[in-house]
Amino acid sequence: MTKQLIAGIVVAAVVVAAGAYFVVSKSDGGAAPALTGAAGAASAAPTASGPPVSVTTVVVQKRDVDVMLEATGTVTALNSVDIRPQMASIITKVQIKEGQYVNAGQPLFALDARTDEVNVTKARAQLAKDQAALADAERQLARSKDLFAQNFISQGAVDTNQTLVDSARAVVAADKAAIESAQVGLSYSRIVAPAAGRAGAINVFPGSTVQPGGTALVTITQLDPIAVSFSLPQRNLGDALATLRAGGGKVTALLPDSGKVVVGKLNFVDNAVDAASGTVRVKAEFANKEERLWPGAFVTVRLAVQTLKGASVIPQAAVIQSPRGKIVYVVDGEGKASARPVEIVYASGEEAAVSGVKPGERVVLDGRQNLRPGASVIERAASEGGGRNRRGGAASGAGDGASAVPAAASGTSAGARSAAA
Repeated sequence: MTKQLIAGIVVAAVVVAAGAYFVVSKSDGGAAPALTGAAGAASAAPTASGPPVSVTTVVVQKRDVDVMLEATGTVTALNSVDIRPQMASIITKVQIKEGQYVNAGQPLFALDARTDEVNVTKARAQLAKDQAALADAERQLARSKDLFAQNFISQGAVDTNQTLVDSARAVVAADKAAIESAQVGLSYSRIVAPAAGRAGAINVFPGSTVQPGGTALVTITQLDPIAVSFSLPQRNLGDALATLRAGGGKVTALLPDSGKVVVGKLNFVDNAVDAASGTVRVKAEFANKEERLWPGAFVTVRLAVQTLKGASVIPQAAVIQSPRGKIVYVVDGEGKASARPVEIVYASGEEAAVSGVKPGERVVLDGRQNLRPGASVIERAASEGGGRNRRGGAASGAGDGASAVPAAASGTSAGARSAAA
C-alpha cells in the first residue's frame, strides 16, 4: 500500500513539472513543441488550400474571321415584267400555264388579229397598184426621152414625165411604210415573253376582252440569278463601297425557315443616303438554281467587310465581365487558373475573336463562376444534354479528349479528392 502511494506521488510530481516547464517556455517566448501524427495533420489541415474546382476548358483556336455587317433584307427579282396588251382586243388563245418557265421570245397569248391582217393585205394591194403606176410612168419617161432626142417634143414634156416618175416612186415608198405599220399592228396580236423567267398567275382566259391600261395578263419573273435588297447605316457606306470595288466580297443570306445559307456577292450601292432613315440601300446577287430564295421573302443578310487574319477565337460564354473589365480564366500546365484580361475584337454568334490570349492556351468554359485566381482545377469532359457529364463524372484520362490536371499537393485528403470529383 505504501509503495502504491509513493508511485502515485511520483507520477503526479512528474506531470506538474512538465506543465510548469510548458508554461515557463511559453512565457519566455519559446515555441511550443511541434505535434506529430494525426494531431499534427488535423491542426495543419485548415491552413492548406481548398479543394480543386471541377471545370471544362476549351482550346483557343487560331483562324481567319470575317467581320460581318448584319441586316434584314428582302428578296427581289433582277427582272420582273408585267405583260399587258398594246391594243384593245379579245384573247383567242392562252399558250402557257401558270407557274411555267418560259424563254425569251416564247409565245404567251394570241389576240384577235383579223382586222390587222386585213389592213396588211390592203396595204400590200395598194403597193402593187402604185408599183404598176410607177412602171407605166417610167415607160412614158423613156419614150419621151427618145422623142426629145429626135426633136419631136420639147424639154418641158420630158420634165413632166420625170416628175410623174418621181411622184410614183414616192407613193410606192409610202405604201411600203404603210405595210410595215400594218405589220407592227398585226404583231401586237401575238404576245411573246420579253425575257426568260417563271410565269405567275394568269388573269385572263380565251374570250376575255383586254385593254392596254388594264390588269396585267401575267407577270414573268426571273429567279436565277436573284437579288436581295437591304439597307446599311451611313457609317458603313465606306465599307460597302470598298467591298464593291474589290469585286463584291462575300454576302451570305440565312433563310429563317430552313436555316440554310446561300452565298453571293455585292453588286449595287445606291447613289444617295436616305435622309429620313440615315441608311443607304444596297443589293447583293445570288445564284438560285435550287430556288431557295423567293421574291418577297425576308432573309438575314451578312456582308463581309473585313477579314481578321489569324485571330484568337474562343466561345463568348468563356468571357467574364468583372469590375475591372472583361477577363477569362486560363489554365496553365500545373492545373492552376489565372485571370487574364481580354478585349473582344469581334463577336459573332457564340464565338468571339479576342486579344489577350494565345492560340493553344486552355480557357475555362464551365465552372468559371467558382474560380479565384490561383485556384487549382480539375478538368472534366464537356457536358452533354441535361447538363450531365459524358462519362458521368470527372475525366480520368486523355481518352475522352480532356487531360487530367494535377489537382492538389500529395497531402490532400481522400475526402477532398472525392469532393472535387
